[in-house]
Amino acid sequence: MLHTWLPALLSALVVSLISFAGVFLLSLRGGRLDKVLMYLVSFAVGALLGNALFHLLPEAYAHISSSWTAWLCAAGFLVFFLLEHLLQTHPAGHGAVKHYGYLSLYADAIHNFTDGILIAVAWLAGPEVGMATTVAIVLHEIPQEISDFGVLLQAGFTRRRALWYNFYSACTSIVGAVLTLWTGEWLGQLSTYVLPFAAGGFLYLAATSLLPEILKEDSRHRTWLYLLCIAAGVAAMACFTASGGHGH
Repeated sequence: MLHTWLPALLSALVVSLISFAGVFLLSLRGGRLDKVLMYLVSFAVGALLGNALFHLLPEAYAHISSSWTAWLCAAGFLVFFLLEHLLQTHPAGHGAVKHYGYLSLYADAIHNFTDGILIAVAWLAGPEVGMATTVAIVLHEIPQEISDFGVLLQAGFTRRRALWYNFYSACTSIVGAVLTLWTGEWLGQLSTYVLPFAAGGFLYLAATSLLPEILKEDSRHRTWLYLLCIAAGVAAMACFTASGGHGH
């Protein structure tokens, strides 16, 4: 048991610590950081779209029926719509923080939870599969976590709060790994139903919360740069799919 639990939990911890990848942004002074943030938000839009379209939905389609995948994706979209409505109606006590910052944390927590499940299932299958899956997830998470950190800053979180809240959200990967190791591969099978739900949340966050922030910018020159950043985010997720994705 120890030879499976220990590397699986260490892998989940490493994936959680990737959330601190955004720490390099803390070295940027206020003015320079403000200029970078909207480009990070644009990259985040592309990363969310790419993650949903190239990773989560194809993985779900490979294991469950297309109708179930579509319904679960729609359910995720609608649940995040409801969450945003509730956040607007009952603010979380931080008036300066825009509600999409909390939506980003919720979506990231769900995604990291499924990552933890996948890591544990991979280590249960063997050390080679476990290591390959961990490396793939780490490479996939680095650009996403940096952009997630930028989204939190743009939403109004202080640098310190953004750093720690992003880490707390990432720690759900440890929870997913522990539950899977405890219950066996049964939870791993359940994770395929969580993937399209998370995809719906990602699509909602990208399309209705982050894109409107970008559309507020009235500079035509920057619009093309934002479009390039969105395309770069999509391309980054597509590249990870081409190189093996999560290693499922």
